[in-house]
Amino acid sequence: MSKRDSQTAQLRDWVLTTARAGHNVDAIVQMLQEAGYSARQSRQIVAKHLDQPAMEMGVFSPRREGKRTRHPEPPALDIAGHRVDVALALDEPPLRVLENVLTPAECDELIELARPRLDRSLTVDRAGQHQIDQARTSSGMFFGLGENAFIKRIEERLAALVELPADHGEGVQILHYEPGQQYEPHYDWFDPAQPGFATITAAGGQRIASIIIYLNTPAGGGGTHFPHAGVTVTARRGAAVYFAYEGGDKTSLHAGLPVIKGEKWIATKWLRERPYR
Repeated sequence: MSKRDSQTAQLRDWVLTTARAGHNVDAIVQMLQEAGYSARQSRQIVAKHLDQPAMEMGVFSPRREGKRTRHPEPPALDIAGHRVDVALALDEPPLRVLENVLTPAECDELIELARPRLDRSLTVDRAGQHQIDQARTSSGMFFGLGENAFIKRIEERLAALVELPADHGEGVQILHYEPGQQYEPHYDWFDPAQPGFATITAAGGQRIASIIIYLNTPAGGGGTHFPHAGVTVTARRGAAVYFAYEGGDKTSLHAGLPVIKGEKWIATKWLRERPYR
């Protein structure tokens, strides 16, 4: 027996033993994720070794009835005459580095519209309430959905990019980082085990993907790091990183690295499984 076959047999025995001990499918999937497997890998392993279709196992929660994004595929997309190039594509997490998402003029306009409205950035605590957190040291603001014709045009471009209705997106958030400021490793999806989950997902359901657009090129630092993929996306004006995730997918862990020199401006769009209202 090869080493790989031996590992597969050991994994099968572990899944069967754990199931016989009374652990349900969700618990086994969670254990596999804690051991380092992605959400998708964990479901596939459990489905295979318990010999049941994944949907019948109850692995998928009811929220999966919502829409999903379509990952942009290389080499490029044409959106109403605006070309967006796909410079990098990864499978885990589903990640795309996109070039020319916004023009230089659009980047500058977003910065100038946001500048007078900036305030200290907040995070969401376990109860679903917004709070100041030392892990996130930027300043930022949100545009209202379809706030004006310019913002609506950007929203519609991003919606077309991932083939998801524009109303499934939260308002565009603008963030400003000065030297030394950063956003420590975190997930964008909401943890269903936390008491505030129902509150934060009442409008639009779970988050399913993020698009981070770089509005300027910092003189040093400020990239977006994905430790599980071993990838750091360089912050370059007009480019973006798109990544999708299923609730609990730990491969989507990412961090906004410290700005070493200069400043960093980004626009973030979080996408939901249902209309965000």
